[in-house]
Amino acid sequence: MASIKKLKSGAYEIKVSCGYGVDGKQRSQYKTWRPSPGMSQKQIDKEVQRVAVLFEEDCKRGQITASIKFETFAEQWFEEYAKVNLRPTSYTRMRQLTKRVYPVLGHKKMDKITSRDIQAFTTDMQVNGKNYNSGKPLSRKTAVHHLSFISDVFNYAIRMGMLSDNPCRRVFIPKSENEEKEIYTLDEVKTLFGSLKGEPMKYQVYLMLAIYSGFRRSEMLGLEWKDIDFDNEIIHVRRTSQYTKEKGIYTDTTKTKKSKRVSKFPPIIMDLLKRFKEEQDEYANQLGSKWEEHDRLFTKWNGEPMNPQTPFEWLKGYCERVGVPFRNIHSLRHLHASLLIYEGVDVVAVSADMGHSVVGTTLNLYSHMFQEAKARNCDAITKALDFGENEYNADKNK
Repeated sequence: MASIKKLKSGAYEIKVSCGYGVDGKQRSQYKTWRPSPGMSQKQIDKEVQRVAVLFEEDCKRGQITASIKFETFAEQWFEEYAKVNLRPTSYTRMRQLTKRVYPVLGHKKMDKITSRDIQAFTTDMQVNGKNYNSGKPLSRKTAVHHLSFISDVFNYAIRMGMLSDNPCRRVFIPKSENEEKEIYTLDEVKTLFGSLKGEPMKYQVYLMLAIYSGFRRSEMLGLEWKDIDFDNEIIHVRRTSQYTKEKGIYTDTTKTKKSKRVSKFPPIIMDLLKRFKEEQDEYANQLGSKWEEHDRLFTKWNGEPMNPQTPFEWLKGYCERVGVPFRNIHSLRHLHASLLIYEGVDVVAVSADMGHSVVGTTLNLYSHMFQEAKARNCDAITKALDFGENEYNADKNK
């Protein structure tokens, strides 16, 4: 039953209980009603009771919108849904998105936020990135991530019966030209390989394996020695190694089910891994009780799993030492994909090798590479059908 409270301003606050959330806290809807000038107290009492009954009926039918600020409800979403259902890394990323969303939409009530409000926010990010602590317009991908977060909050409000519509569904984010991935050239790779023997063995293995495998950084750091099948020259991807400020370094599942995969490698990689295993075992024996056995390939000095930032920092410094532009750690994965595509491997096989959940992801990421491959196919056909002075060319030259 609705409760009615008279405010000092002369208005009336109507409160309706809407059950309890997963955190055990009561959820309520509020409505403020102000009597018209000249109404008697008897008329006011009768009318406020009528308004309260209608408001309660709307709440029960789920037709009432949420008169709660977006930031307040988003924090409830984080506690009730995100913390329980999202991966820690996804949860952390969503938290980071609030830094741009809350200053623009956080103070607005959920029932007052329109599609135009959200459209203006997402468009402004792409046009005026400097307004959002960026020196340049933000990418379409960044805008999509922010829109997805806002939409998730509204969808949760709908499931809770607080809203009947998600304004995000009418928001349009213009498509942008796909930026070509930053990829090391073969000459640069040759330079990287040429100076590699002077680096610690674990970094030699990391760089070589990253290029030959195309594994994600989290997959590389999640590799354990039991994943290496030396007899059959294959490596299993079974887990990832992740990091958040709250949890530190922890083991997680792969990004998708298809990310669990098996890849075959040439003798050069397997021989390198054997030498690395021997060196690591010898070092562990020397360290004695100080060595913590986690079975990981890539570790800290004492055997603990390596921090995900470490390969990034090493590669950046190594590139500076050998005079090669640093193109970030993920570019090694892009290089692997580009080499496969250049050699004519079909998109389905490339998608499986990269561990993408759907082939469309591969096409979206590397569309320009496949287009270049098609152009080479045209040249190949032309070359194959070049018979010199064949009958067609002879007739044309007459």
